[in-house]
Amino acid sequence: MDYRDLFFVDPDKTLKLKDVDPAYKGHHETAEAAAADTARYQSELMSRQSLLYAEKNHSVLIVLQALDAGGKDGTVNHVFAAFNPQGANVTGFKQPTPLELAHDFLWRVHPHAPAKGEIAIFNRSHYEDVLVTRVHKLIDKPTLTARYARIREFEKGLAEAGTTILKFFLHISKEEQLARFAERLDDPERNWKISESDYAERALWDDYTIAFEEALSATSTRHAPWFVIPANHKWFRNLAVSQIVADTMDDLHMSYPKPTVDLADIRRKYHAAEKAEKKQQTN
Repeated sequence: MDYRDLFFVDPDKTLKLKDVDPAYKGHHETAEAAAADTARYQSELMSRQSLLYAEKNHSVLIVLQALDAGGKDGTVNHVFAAFNPQGANVTGFKQPTPLELAHDFLWRVHPHAPAKGEIAIFNRSHYEDVLVTRVHKLIDKPTLTARYARIREFEKGLAEAGTTILKFFLHISKEEQLARFAERLDDPERNWKISESDYAERALWDDYTIAFEEALSATSTRHAPWFVIPANHKWFRNLAVSQIVADTMDDLHMSYPKPTVDLADIRRKYHAAEKAEKKQQTN
């Protein structure tokens, strides 16, 4: 099953998150049953990154958005750990600093876009400026509409420069979020992730749902698609994201560049050096 087709947000249709089951798990019933497929896609991610880095004709931008406890950090840890950190960078976008607020809302984002041969992963992103700001009424409707247009232009420019863009909304249920908050309370190693805002923002669940539905519909395009990933089951989330990224990178039809040296000459020199060293060792 191609999860790109199943979870793609069609910009020609009105997205309703209630129509997407956050507990969906495809044809696999358990994490154990999905393990082989997940491992295969993880291996493909490693090989595709190697090609991307060597060829240096393309770049990849991966955007992760979710409500609190939606699994952004988990996706980074369990899916993108397959990437060599030498060619993959993760950027987390928190509340804007005073300096960032003094510029246009995309100013802080562009420097983190990936260079040719690189992968950039945004853990939260420029979309915070049409989600949080909308829910908390920090911007008005005309500003919101203008920002959608700016985002589409920004992403189109990246795509035209050779960046493949994949955007994932990790979709969990309200009940699953509460269960994950409880896990954080019970786990000393995750207590630090608890904040007062978790529960305050939870009270705005319906407002965030509307904001996500509109933002994703307004900014999903063929060159910068959004995917709504059912994420109640962490193992399915990892499988689906891995498959979509691996298959999309495969569609780039990358190949290793030809060597820039005379391999025959290098081999002759290698064998000559090897022969000389062996001769020295026997003397």
